[in-house]
Amino acid sequence: MVLRTAGAKWSGILAGLLLLILFLCGSIVLGYTDVTLKEAYQAFFHFEQTNKHIIIKDVRLPRALIASVVGASLAIAGVLMQALTRNPLASPGIFGINAGASLFVVLAVSYFQSISLQGMAWVSFLGATVAAVTVYAIGSVGRQGLTPVRLTLAGAAIAALFSSFTQGLLVLNEKALDEVLFWLAGSVQGRSLEYLSSVFPYLAAAWIGSLLISRHINILIMGEDVAQGLGQRTGWIKAVSGILVVLLAGGAVAVAGPIGFIGIVVPHFARSIVGQDHRWVIPYAGILGAILLLVADITARYVIMPEEVPVGVMTAIIGTPFFIYIARKGLKST
Repeated sequence: MVLRTAGAKWSGILAGLLLLILFLCGSIVLGYTDVTLKEAYQAFFHFEQTNKHIIIKDVRLPRALIASVVGASLAIAGVLMQALTRNPLASPGIFGINAGASLFVVLAVSYFQSISLQGMAWVSFLGATVAAVTVYAIGSVGRQGLTPVRLTLAGAAIAALFSSFTQGLLVLNEKALDEVLFWLAGSVQGRSLEYLSSVFPYLAAAWIGSLLISRHINILIMGEDVAQGLGQRTGWIKAVSGILVVLLAGGAVAVAGPIGFIGIVVPHFARSIVGQDHRWVIPYAGILGAILLLVADITARYVIMPEEVPVGVMTAIIGTPFFIYIARKGLKST
C-alpha cells in the first residue's frame, strides 16, 4: 500500500529510523560473543578494559555504523541509476561501477607498498568513474543512441571484463590475494572507524546532493523531451547524478568491497511504499538500505558459526530471487 499524505510519509520515516536504531542495537549485541544491552550501555558510558567492552567499542560499533552507511549509500545510488536509465535492473553492481572500483583498489594494493585509507578512497572513486564513463560511452555508440537495454548490456560486459582483470591480478600476486580476498566478497567485518571516516564526508555530501536534485529527477523521469520542454537542463542533471553515483558506489566499495543487490532491491521497496516521488524515495531507500545490510550482516554471523559468511554473500542470497522476479516482470512487459 502506497502512503499518500505527507504526514503518513513522515510517520513512515520516523518508524524506519526507530527500526534502524533497533537493528543497530541488535548488531552491537548479537554475535558469537554474547553481549547484553546493559553491558553495551556500560561499554559506552562506564568503559572498562574487559574483553566484552573492547569488542563492543572496537568491533561491533564500527561494524554496525559501516553497514548502515554502506547500505544507505548503495540503495541511494541504485535509485539514481534506475531513474536516470529508466531501467528497473540498474544498480552499481549490474552496471560495472563496483567492478571498476574493485579493480583499481586491487591494482593499488598490488603495485604500491602502502596506501593510506584516504588514498584508497580516491583510488576507488577513480575506478568507479572509469567504469561509469566506459559504460556510458559504449552504450551510446550506434545510431540508436543510449537506451536502457544498451546500457545494461554495456554494464554487464564491463563488469565481466573488470572482474576478469581483477581475478587475473590476484592470481599473479599472492600478496594482494591475501589482503583483499575477503574484502572482494563484500564484508563489513574487521573494519575500523578509520575506514568509514576516510569516505564519510563524500558519502554525506552525496546523500545531501541526491536530496537536492530529487525534484529535478522527478521531471527527468517523465522523459527527455518533456523535461527539456519544462526548461530543465537535462545534461546537467545527468552529469550531477553520475557524479553522485560515483561518490556513493566508490565510497561504499572502498570501505566494504563490492556488495551487490542492495542497489537493485531497495529502490523497488521504497517506491512500493511512497510511489514515484524521489523527494521521498531517496530518504526511504537510504533508511531501508541501511536496515537491509544490517539484517544481512547479523544473519551472516549465525549461518556457519563460529565462522562468518561475508555479508556480500548474504545480500546475494536475499537479492537474487528478487532480481529474477524483476527481470521476468520486465520481459513480460516488453
